[in-house]
Amino acid sequence: MILPESLTYRLSQRPIAWFTPPAIPKRASALHRLWGEEDVTLRNFKAIFGDTKPVIGMVHLGALPGSPLHDVDAGIEGLLDAARKDLEALQRAGFDAVMFGNENDRPYEFAVDTASTATMAFLIGRMRPQITVPFGVNVLWDPMSSIAVAAATGAAFVREIFTGTYASDMGPWTPDAGKAMRYRDRLGRRDLALLFNVSAEFAYSIDQRSLPDRARSAVFSSIPDAILVSGAITGEAARMSDLEAVKAVLPDTPVLANTGVKHATVKDVLSVADGCIVGSSLKIDGNTWNPVDPVRAAEFMRLVRETRS
Repeated sequence: MILPESLTYRLSQRPIAWFTPPAIPKRASALHRLWGEEDVTLRNFKAIFGDTKPVIGMVHLGALPGSPLHDVDAGIEGLLDAARKDLEALQRAGFDAVMFGNENDRPYEFAVDTASTATMAFLIGRMRPQITVPFGVNVLWDPMSSIAVAAATGAAFVREIFTGTYASDMGPWTPDAGKAMRYRDRLGRRDLALLFNVSAEFAYSIDQRSLPDRARSAVFSSIPDAILVSGAITGEAARMSDLEAVKAVLPDTPVLANTGVKHATVKDVLSVADGCIVGSSLKIDGNTWNPVDPVRAAEFMRLVRETRS
């Protein structure tokens, strides 16, 4: 099935509507002028988020069928009920977008169980009538499955490790950006923004170039829509010095903080980064595995609005 070319959200009318994507901007960044390319990496990102520094809230799905922690007694309806509550809390708090992830599917895999990806797509499909903001997906740690679920559900963006070589808890980690991007295009989703995490969690980079050099090289070789900078594990903050260094070499590419952004740090993070993804800080007691706390979520976005003003 060939999906429509692009997706946007008209919040004032109805949750979801299709639209014709804007033309590629004629202005070229200094980096792309140097390479003789148009500013293609900004097209999808701006089509989704405009000029806003987006704050993306995580909906961490419960452990899915096929994973050891799956709650058979609660079943699919239990997963759906918990995810809907988190989605509602994030949207009511005013997050610019949400992302559905399978962080509970531990131990993590590079080739995710088909039952897990099918269930993830099913759950998102069941929630589509309630989704009123742009949404993304992340099937840890499988770029092909992430893109497949995004194509099936009409997601606007995907987060994954697409480049680099790592020694990790899951074993040798060698993603293939070219294969993933060609798969996205074969599915008719060139409008699907690919957010490249260039500092993989639970892993050590075998590539000994500096993080800024790896990020700059990834933009040149693999045309991401945005670059993400992470801490060592889920919920752990990226170093501000890393964010600053990556943004310094990529002034014309969106650079987002991917992990560990907290209420006390969001102002400083957004003074450097072009947006952030936040999960653990919004949970009850700040615990990654707990449900979203509506009060913590609302307070986080209050601080964001204060920063923007």
